[in-house]
Amino acid sequence: VLLLDEPTNDLDIPTLEALEESLVDFPGAVVLVSHDRYLLDRVSTVVVGLDGGPGGIFADYSQWEAWNREPVAEKAATSKAPRAVSSSLPAKKLSYLEQREWDAMEEKILEGEEEAAHWHRQLESPAGDGKQLAEAYEKLQIAQGRVAKLYERWAELEGKIPK
Repeated sequence: VLLLDEPTNDLDIPTLEALEESLVDFPGAVVLVSHDRYLLDRVSTVVVGLDGGPGGIFADYSQWEAWNREPVAEKAATSKAPRAVSSSLPAKKLSYLEQREWDAMEEKILEGEEEAAHWHRQLESPAGDGKQLAEAYEKLQIAQGRVAKLYERWAELEGKIPK
């Protein structure tokens, strides 16, 4: 078991990437406390949200964040409801357009990740000036946001596929 408390503080980008890769490849369990949302989404398989309330276990940080925005009354009702009931509900089928979207989703995600990687390399390039770095950072943020939305949509569509 590896216990990490805010491991990304004061790390440069290449070191952050090396840490992420090491955590993804780590064969054991990792308990990670971090404010770095990107790191949490990239390396976590389970997120435990502790906020002083009923808490819960989530698939990723964005799922916890969505749950955390719910009004308190809804949270209490959701956390008291047995999980087996919600998973036993019949899954909806994908519509024709959703199926087409599902079929193209992996390619779109790969393209988005390649774009994000391109802008990440631009940030690391020693040849850039301040203006170019600011532009590359802004484009990287946009690309990462697009990829995150694609992953959210993918999870949404996957939830509709009968198992």
